Amino acid sequence: MTRRLGDILLQRRLISPQALDHALREQQQTGELLGQALIRLGYLTEQQLLEGLAEHLQLPIVRLAQLTIDRRVMQTVPARLAWHYRCMPVRVSGKTVTLAMSDPLQGCLLNDLRERHGLEAQIVLATEADIQAAIQRCYGVGTDPAGEILEASPQNGPVDAKGAAEPAAGIERSGEDASVSRLVDQLLVEAARARASDVHLEPFRDALQIRYRIDGRLVNVPVPDEIRRFHPAIVEHLKSLSGLDPVETRRPQEGCFQATVGQEPLALRLSVMPSLHGESVVLHLAPITRLLDLEQLGLLPDDLHTLEQIITKPRGVVFVTGPAGSGTTTTLYACLARLNTPDRKIVALEHPVECELKGVTQIPVAPTRGLSVTEGQRRLLRHDPDVMMVGEAVDYESADLTLRMALAGHLVFAALPTSDAVSGVTRLLEWGIEPSLMSSTILAFLAQRLVRLICPDCKGTGCEACRMSGYRGRTGIYELLVVDETIRRLMLEKAPTETIRARLLQRRWKTLRQDGSEKVALGQTTPEEVLRVTSGA
Repeated sequence: MTRRLGDILLQRRLISPQALDHALREQQQTGELLGQALIRLGYLTEQQLLEGLAEHLQLPIVRLAQLTIDRRVMQTVPARLAWHYRCMPVRVSGKTVTLAMSDPLQGCLLNDLRERHGLEAQIVLATEADIQAAIQRCYGVGTDPAGEILEASPQNGPVDAKGAAEPAAGIERSGEDASVSRLVDQLLVEAARARASDVHLEPFRDALQIRYRIDGRLVNVPVPDEIRRFHPAIVEHLKSLSGLDPVETRRPQEGCFQATVGQEPLALRLSVMPSLHGESVVLHLAPITRLLDLEQLGLLPDDLHTLEQIITKPRGVVFVTGPAGSGTTTTLYACLARLNTPDRKIVALEHPVECELKGVTQIPVAPTRGLSVTEGQRRLLRHDPDVMMVGEAVDYESADLTLRMALAGHLVFAALPTSDAVSGVTRLLEWGIEPSLMSSTILAFLAQRLVRLICPDCKGTGCEACRMSGYRGRTGIYELLVVDETIRRLMLEKAPTETIRARLLQRRWKTLRQDGSEKVALGQTTPEEVLRVTSGA
């Protein structure tokens, strides 16, 4: 294996001398491998390069995506070494490690393994893309930038916020560039690719745990062990992007910023809390422009038709209920989008604004600047609205104001923190809201949960597309309580929850769990998933 790659390719007439000269000049400027330069310049395909090498060197080609690589195998070759030489350990037998490489003519790697780690290498071939994907999958997200920074700063202490690599392309920032920006970029890119709604960074004594919330469930993200050293710099960088004080580490902080990941603009909400071994971070990712229509929420035809009729009424209140993470904000946005026509003035009071709605006046709540939810509600009436969304009613004052807005002749949407639709009625009564005000203004309560959909690729058995979970994507299950004459009488009587629910069930009213059962029958989800999200409802 002493002959140079260029000589081999010339001998096999895969490239011309002129192409080789061009690629070598490019290589000197970019520092990339010769094979990468030839492929980028269009002189070779990656498969041609690999097949030529395999035939000449008598080496097998492997597909790393089809292999299960034991963690003990990865421990023989440090992540930093795998990243630097673009190699992936496949198996170990005694002191011999089988390495997948796209460029097997790197003598430095073999010397490094022999002298520093006491290992001999047996080479197999794989594409560069396959190797990079395997490094990221097995060693973890952030291996590339972590290795790059460690090479520049190999000391054992924490990495500070100086001298980081250039930021990865594709992310536009609204804050100051700080260190380890490429590492933060890769976390965001991978989170968006995994369809994560939240990224959790949790520091412990000897490790940094990173988890993504995907389809409502937290999943661990493999990361290189060395990433614990970057945690203070990661937090400092995120604070800078969010307009927070990067030096303050002893009190909670919240902020937000925007980034474009790939082609999709995202709104990112940052929450930082001090913990025993450093600051714990949760980063919420929300698409700025992507919006679901009512038809995409998962409402069954009868409920969809009823809700469409309700929200076209000129005045009244529609409460959407459910715990955090149940999709209530998405439903409220979908209702506003349906009503968003040139002849309507729509105003939304939000904390925070999660999605931009063209044609809707969106007002972020800012208590530190004197605009609380209740103050914002009072001010909205002077903005000449036809339709309003007023965030979440959390107490007597905010709920009373919401209902009185409707009494003044407006259509109002709001969230309500109750577990089901019937509890919405009794919660308002418990807060002391006048029954007559409720009965004359409330149009409906829509309770909801999100259930995971069976993965269409594997039909629930588990595959790479669904990260072996058997589920991919989510849909809503609902119970719609329309306030008709019967419900109004029960409100005026201050009937308890059990009485209202019993009366509804006599009329074959559909509960959350029953709506979920219909979606199980349609093959969309599983009984276990419906039971999981409706327990306690």
